[in-house]
Amino acid sequence: MSTLATPAAAGGHPVVSGTAWTEARKQLLAREKELTKLHDQVAGERRALPWRRVDKDYVFDTPDGPRTLAQLFAGRRQLMVQHFMFGPGWEQGCPSCSYMADHVDGMNVHLAHRDIGFVAVSRAPLADILRFRQRMGWRFDWVSSHGSDFNFDFRVSFTQEELASGEVDYNYRKGFFPAEEAPGISVFCKDDAGHVFHTYSTFGRGVEVMMGAYMLMDLTPQGRNERDVFYKMEWVRHHDRYETGQRYQPAPEAKAPPAAACPHCEA
Repeated sequence: MSTLATPAAAGGHPVVSGTAWTEARKQLLAREKELTKLHDQVAGERRALPWRRVDKDYVFDTPDGPRTLAQLFAGRRQLMVQHFMFGPGWEQGCPSCSYMADHVDGMNVHLAHRDIGFVAVSRAPLADILRFRQRMGWRFDWVSSHGSDFNFDFRVSFTQEELASGEVDYNYRKGFFPAEEAPGISVFCKDDAGHVFHTYSTFGRGVEVMMGAYMLMDLTPQGRNERDVFYKMEWVRHHDRYETGQRYQPAPEAKAPPAAACPHCEA
């Protein structure tokens, strides 16, 4: 294949013959294979992590009444929890956590067939959660930890004193944090005796494992096309709030809404 366009016509990218393109692609493929093998290795190390028993009796408000953490498993041995940023008094859930949640319903049937349950947990009252879930058209289980220590113990909600001190314990380190709620994913396992164990939690950019759309964007020439700012997901909207037919272009002065300051964009 001969060159069909000039670099300028291709957005500044080199335009080469088919043979040269295939060679370049093979070089990248070798790097991708390295990444795949490393991913598998790290996944094995994750499965080998020690567990810790959850002894506190957490109780959640659900559409079916109060339920313990053990009851949220719904007959499965493994449970995945999305720590969804939706605090008491908020009008709606965090746009970035909503972006994560948009991926769940399609995956849930497959997770269930691998003995994995899924539930989102937020501190907002259940009535607010159910109202927002209906608006978004989601079907996955979502419960309230309002009045419980669950969010605080798993380091995704913070007291005003912690925020004021500038020493918030999040993502296994202490430092400044911009909001009272934070994103995260936690995994639990239950044994035959009914004991619940905490096996894994991930925060920060670790929550991108739920963002399949990001993985597809990473395959394109423009990639995620985000500004190099703290809150890189400033472009994200609730899926019913995008303007039809228009592409979002962030203004230089654009800032993240306070209730949507998901810092998973940090390194």
